[in-house]
Amino acid sequence: MRGRRLAAAAAVTVLAAACAIRTAPPLPTALKYPEFIYPAVPRELAAARQAARVDAGWRFLQNDDLPGAEREFVAALKSSPGLYPARAGSAYVALAREELTEALAAFDAVVQVAPAYVPALVGRGQTLLALQREADALKAFEAAVAVDPSLADVHRRVDVLRFRGLQEVIEAARAAAAAGRLDEADRAYERALAASPESGFLYRERGQVARRRGDANAALTHFRRAADLEPADAASLVQIGELLEMRQDFAGADAAYRRAAGVEPTAELEARIAAMAERAREARLPAEFRAIEGTAQITRGDLAALIGVRLEGAVRDAPAREVVMTDVGGHWAAPWITEVARAGVMEPFANHTFQPRGRVTRADLAGAVSRLVALLAVRRPELRPHLTAKPPIADMPSGHLSYPAAAVAVASGVMTLADGDRFETARPVSGPEAAEVVGRVRALAAR
Repeated sequence: MRGRRLAAAAAVTVLAAACAIRTAPPLPTALKYPEFIYPAVPRELAAARQAARVDAGWRFLQNDDLPGAEREFVAALKSSPGLYPARAGSAYVALAREELTEALAAFDAVVQVAPAYVPALVGRGQTLLALQREADALKAFEAAVAVDPSLADVHRRVDVLRFRGLQEVIEAARAAAAAGRLDEADRAYERALAASPESGFLYRERGQVARRRGDANAALTHFRRAADLEPADAASLVQIGELLEMRQDFAGADAAYRRAAGVEPTAELEARIAAMAERAREARLPAEFRAIEGTAQITRGDLAALIGVRLEGAVRDAPAREVVMTDVGGHWAAPWITEVARAGVMEPFANHTFQPRGRVTRADLAGAVSRLVALLAVRRPELRPHLTAKPPIADMPSGHLSYPAAAVAVASGVMTLADGDRFETARPVSGPEAAEVVGRVRALAAR
């Protein structure tokens, strides 16, 4: 009898112990895994007999009793195989144990059944992050916040991962560009801009790659977008100016350079602005003028126009003379021929003709240069010694009719000698040579 009582008492003790094991503890004040999302049982599954065991398993898990949590989740699934919150709970247990492959397989199984189940989406993202699959983790977290925008912590993770991924893409783009793999760099910048479409610096860098690839249209588009997003981006504005200048859109280039100078004024930009203003003005001149620099042999009319346009100030300031010319009317360069003739830079012939279609020789060019230097020397005393200099010229003795003019042109540095010592007075003058000589006179005037 006494033995039966002892056996009964032992049975009660074992039963009580068993009940104690199955009873889940309350949630702790500080959760063991605060980043895990509670696997809530949706309303359509709330009537399942084992739904309460999901909550019990969660409490075991947050008390760091992983065997107890696993027992509850497994028991719930055994009785109700369709209870996917229990499977999500088991996946969290595997994640807590760092059994990442098993955890990912379980989370994937839940998402396949319930694609919008946030606890599984977040858990899947955490597992992928632990597996160092950041791009896939980002997609999982993005899917979670798309379902529940209130997930502040997940939002922060999304922002961090996006930034980290963007940095990696940018670094890859820059490395490819530095190595000359321009197509690869362009594709990388395209991905970076898809992630951060309001980043002006990315458009600027992609524009630089496009320009190196020879795609001026794409480069201009990217630089303009960069300048729209960041109005103080002087570098992009300069690039826009250069590309428009290459297209001979001098007015557009001038506007871009002016905007850049408004942000970061420099002497170089001021020079570019002045050059663009002049080129824009020249672009409006007759086609014959624009063709001068490509001409193999210029005419007197060409030279008069070149001097009249590019040395306008010097010609304008010269004392005006009365001249009569009978063959200038109707010539495209008539206005400039008249100006340079009145200034005494290019004189009509004794028969009152200018002969605008006559070919220009080096001696003719020297005559115009010497008169221009003389005009400049009126206000620039330091130029006066050039007017009386007598440099040695091998093919022209000092008594040569053209020697005085050639001497001034050579002494001033405006014209150079061929082979170091010959002037070649009879050699025809090409457009490029004439433009270079007039440019040197202009530099002399501006010095």
